[in-house]
Amino acid sequence: MLPAGLERSLRFYVTNPSPCPYLPDRKERKAFTNLAIPEADAVHNVLSQSGFRRSQSIAYRPACPRCNACRSVRVPSREFDLSRNDRKVLAKNTSLVRRPVTPQATREQFRLLKSYVKTRHDNGGMSEMTYRDYVAMVGGSPVQSLIFEYRDGPEDNAPLVAASITDILRDGFSMVYTFFNPELEARSLGHYVILDHILHAQERGLPHVYLGYWVKGSPKMAYKRRYKPLEVLDGDAWRPLRDDE
Repeated sequence: MLPAGLERSLRFYVTNPSPCPYLPDRKERKAFTNLAIPEADAVHNVLSQSGFRRSQSIAYRPACPRCNACRSVRVPSREFDLSRNDRKVLAKNTSLVRRPVTPQATREQFRLLKSYVKTRHDNGGMSEMTYRDYVAMVGGSPVQSLIFEYRDGPEDNAPLVAASITDILRDGFSMVYTFFNPELEARSLGHYVILDHILHAQERGLPHVYLGYWVKGSPKMAYKRRYKPLEVLDGDAWRPLRDDE
């Protein structure tokens, strides 16, 4: 529930239609509101449970009139069990050390991000990102947020191989954006970082890890189904995502 008085003061807007990044020949629209307000953390917590995501100081969710393909998903960390493949991925990355740092951009992070985007999303909207853009992306959060850096060794100057911009919610972690060294494909770093968030949530007694949107039929989003059990927001309620969906 929103703090008293804030529900009436929040203003929501809807974007104009634009090409859908997940499904061809479709248009997307988003509802959004500004989080740069008093009680931003409390508002962000409520909106996250209602399927909103954060980008800098904006909270948004899909608002497409005739499409409900984008589904908010989260992992219930207390019920999550490691699969055989999960254990293999963890074993490949035993040398990695997670370090939570304040959300302040560094050149090292930016170089890793550019390498990741060039290899994985070279035609995407982030391909032209400058360092100044990255500074705004990282430092523009009005809510509690961290960057989890993953270094290949315990030394302070050990190579940075992965990073996740992560919001800290009352009920868990919300993974805003993850990037990693694309040259280390055999180590499945993207999978590892999600697993590490789930295990870290278990350690801290946090019940959920929010993974953003899953889109049936989109190859970009197919990987999210490997984390089981997975919950999906159905209307106003979260429920287990069925295998036949």
